[in-house]
Amino acid sequence: MTIIDVRTTAEFSGAHIPGSVNIPLGEVPGKLDEIKNMAKPIVLCCARGNRSGQAMMFLRQHGIDSENGGSWLDVNGKINK
Repeated sequence: MTIIDVRTTAEFSGAHIPGSVNIPLGEVPGKLDEIKNMAKPIVLCCARGNRSGQAMMFLRQHGIDSENGGSWLDVNGKINK
């Protein structure tokens, strides 16, 4: 699994899921080839789920199966259960 956190670099630096990858939402289009080669499934997260939802829709439009995990705190909680 790959967890992509689409928050800004500053937000990610403040706190994040260990092992997650930070690709800010605005950088996602330029990283398509890199994302295609990441381990599946791809779970996207951000602060509340809005940006990760946008990223998911974009990736799906480009043939990359991905899921919107919502808030990084929610994803982190599910991982640590």
